Amino acid sequence: MRPLPRFRSLALPLVLGLASWAAQAASVAFDKSAFDAAVRAGKPTAVQFHADWCPTCKAQAPVVAALLAEPQFKDLTLFIADYDKESALKKDLKVTQQSTFVVFKAGKEVGRSTGQTSKAAVAEVLGKAL
Repeated sequence: MRPLPRFRSLALPLVLGLASWAAQAASVAFDKSAFDAAVRAGKPTAVQFHADWCPTCKAQAPVVAALLAEPQFKDLTLFIADYDKESALKKDLKVTQQSTFVVFKAGKEVGRSTGQTSKAAVAEVLGKAL
């Protein structure tokens, strides 16, 4: 029984470290100032217009999570914009449908995709930012 407390004391930093790594590889909720700053700085950036009620968006979620966990996408920042709430962003980017990705590289739009759910198709459009 004595080794168990030591294991717990070692496990906590490991779990926290993994959680920190996972947070770095994850998408982030849309924030206009952070999004504008990332695009202006020329960082690999994409925005996904997501709606909780959208079956295509639900199908995209595990695909996006898997891709963001891959090393090649470590520098990509993916902002998740609520399709029903981000009206100004939809207007600025001329987005008319949920489940749309808009991708930026070096401060300019380089690709967009709507309704893609295959890993290869989503990887292709997000990869344009790299």
